[in-house]
Amino acid sequence: MADSTESEMKLGSFMSDKSAKIFVAGHRGLVGSAIVRKLQESGFTNLVLKTHSELDLTSQSDVESFFATEKPVYVILAAAKVGGIHANNTYPADFIGVNLQIQTNVIHSAYTHGVKKLLFLGSSCIYPKFAPQPIPESALLTGPLEPTNEWYAIAKIAGIKMCQAYRIQHQWDAISGMPTNLYGPNDNFHPENSHVLPALMRRFHEAKANDAEEVVVWGSGSPLREFLHVDDLADACVFLMDRYSGFEHVNVGSGVEVTIKELAELVKEVVGFKGKLVWDCTKPDGTPRKLMDSSKLASLGWTPKVSVKDGLRQTYDWYLENVVQKKQ
Repeated sequence: MADSTESEMKLGSFMSDKSAKIFVAGHRGLVGSAIVRKLQESGFTNLVLKTHSELDLTSQSDVESFFATEKPVYVILAAAKVGGIHANNTYPADFIGVNLQIQTNVIHSAYTHGVKKLLFLGSSCIYPKFAPQPIPESALLTGPLEPTNEWYAIAKIAGIKMCQAYRIQHQWDAISGMPTNLYGPNDNFHPENSHVLPALMRRFHEAKANDAEEVVVWGSGSPLREFLHVDDLADACVFLMDRYSGFEHVNVGSGVEVTIKELAELVKEVVGFKGKLVWDCTKPDGTPRKLMDSSKLASLGWTPKVSVKDGLRQTYDWYLENVVQKKQ
């Protein structure tokens, strides 16, 4: 399927048109804000950015009139309702409903108003709970999902399939990228709702500030996880917009695994916490391993640039400046 349309879609045209109007949906989030930084650094001068109060992406009529008025040439769809396990379990209707609305409205209006190319962003949670490791793109829809976030995952799978359907029926250049675990500036450092990396950073920082003797972390520390700095994802998004026009979604990962124990030690070092790290082995570990197979993206010529240690340092600097100082 990919080959039948690729000849009609010019690769390399994205980077050669720096004045083209680009709509980045979700520009205030972790991913969207990184994409905006990358586009600006790359010399793009005509970005269309709308806050939720300016444009409600769940409203079909609002999205339709936005596209009719603005007529962007390119769209990067990074807007989504996201949250951790607790939020997914508590608000399943919101996670499936809101995300389906956003995707359907943006993808359909982008097509009907002549957008040249659209990139839809998903998440590694689209894959089956017991997918092979590392997880290849072909693992999609081969088994049951992780129950704690299946509502969100189903919405994201629908987004991939919608892009593929518009490609088949309309020969429209809609592509999808699936990032691994992300971190970096604008991450969520909320005490209850944050993911493992920002949660660890906050806990070590607060322990250091309070002269605590130890920090207790759940589990044994043995599970393996993959992390990608959000600036690397943004770089990959620009690369895909310019260099990829295929039917299948593309995994975007670092290919580097760390144990939760190694991660905790690294965060402890970056934060400068001198106390003890204690593991509570009575608490669950979660999935033993979750790694994406990003060899497809590597074969296209893209590789990540930010090491975990450098990325953690940069993220901690941002946390100190934007979270800690604002509380004082």
